[in-house]
Amino acid sequence: MQRLKKLGISVLALLALAGIASAQKWQAVKPAPTFPVGAIALLTDGTVLMHEEQDANYHSWYKLTPDDTGSYINGKITPIAKMPSNYGPWYFGSVVLPDGRYIVEGGEYNNGCPHGCWTNLGAIYDPVKNTWKAVNPPPGWGMIGDAQAILLSDGTYMQASCCDGVDQAYFNPKTLTWTNITNTGKDDRFDEEGWNLLPNGDVLTVDAIKAPNSEVYNPTTKKWTSAGSTIVRLEDPVSQEIGPAVLMPNGTVFATGANGSGAGHTAIYNTKTKKWAKGPDFQGRDNCSDAPASLEINGNVIVMASPGFGGTPATFYEWNGSKLSKIPGPPDASQESSFIGHFLVLPTGQLLFSDFSQHLEVFTSKGTYNKAWVPKITSAPGSVSVGKTYLVKGTQFSGLSGGAAYGDDFQDATNFALVRITNKASGHVFYAKTTNPSTYAVQTGSKAESTNFTVAKGTELGESTLVVVTNGIPSAPVSLTVQAD
Repeated sequence: MQRLKKLGISVLALLALAGIASAQKWQAVKPAPTFPVGAIALLTDGTVLMHEEQDANYHSWYKLTPDDTGSYINGKITPIAKMPSNYGPWYFGSVVLPDGRYIVEGGEYNNGCPHGCWTNLGAIYDPVKNTWKAVNPPPGWGMIGDAQAILLSDGTYMQASCCDGVDQAYFNPKTLTWTNITNTGKDDRFDEEGWNLLPNGDVLTVDAIKAPNSEVYNPTTKKWTSAGSTIVRLEDPVSQEIGPAVLMPNGTVFATGANGSGAGHTAIYNTKTKKWAKGPDFQGRDNCSDAPASLEINGNVIVMASPGFGGTPATFYEWNGSKLSKIPGPPDASQESSFIGHFLVLPTGQLLFSDFSQHLEVFTSKGTYNKAWVPKITSAPGSVSVGKTYLVKGTQFSGLSGGAAYGDDFQDATNFALVRITNKASGHVFYAKTTNPSTYAVQTGSKAESTNFTVAKGTELGESTLVVVTNGIPSAPVSLTVQAD
């Protein structure tokens, strides 16, 4: 075990990489994408995948790579391999797997079909080989559609079917095969519901059919049981649409509601008492009939709302645990509805926002994180070689929340550690690809965790610093010497 040294870094570098600012602001990514951006996902090497939702067949994906200062605003956008020719989904289940690959399952409007066209196809992307490979559906499944997905605390990928009753399955990434999970006791179908990983390892969902009920899934027993009434209706009784829910550092889940004829409700689930409480309503007719939300670096939740389903304008709100307040939105908000938005937590502590347009935005929150939320490194190598893999140990590597949320149509959780290396002489930033973390559990406190990291080719040699960053919150830096292979 190497002796660790905590190093001082410049105030300017800390501000840049931690996303700290005195006021909220939206900034356009430049140069702007040349295509309309929809789904977005953070890979374990610090790059962001972006789906061109409205090309001819929804096959096209791109990658956003931060510049050498770690900025995504000034990053580089490049195309990557296209999906298999028979598979081009719009709204789908998706997760970044423990081995660093990205999997997409199901979806609707496949290959540009204009009439829903739910599919049970799937594909997995290997960022090292830059290839997509087809994945067969779980045995006996007729469709997956725009269904929810999640990584359980132990890294198991769990996928639901949108509409075939209560189908759910576990995925084996080594064999690309599925195991159906049956007789789970689920009270209604999964359609329109979202999943949230809780600190005890259970998965919380708000029922979209048997409202105002909620349920929790216990991965040990493989059973769903009631989590009680949400007090207020969070689903739109006509469409069954529902809003996103986000776990906050204080151990509560902020759940937002849809409403086709009035203001959306909210409810707060206390993970310690396992009780629900009524939250504030949105203003006017604003609601979350499909909408993005995200945890901010300051511990608040930002959420996009709009009137009815598909109405305009979009209004952005912030929940600080006691008050729901309007905040300024991006430039196009007046022309948009909530269902087209997507949030993603960046390693800088900022949020990436896409909206089916070429106007990709970065949101910087006001304030910063609590020191108690910081990942802590307890063991790291003192020197590394380019292209080699190493282990870093510590606590709170998997963060305090999944990060951003949408619901059944889109998932982009970021409760996994990234490793960021900064060269001391140049100040240039490099991300090492992380794989196979010891856990994805949230709010683990002082429990020991670890992750593997592979030093990327092109990482500058010499004296450097290393930090572990999760959901935009960095650890204290430790010293590191980067050597040639």
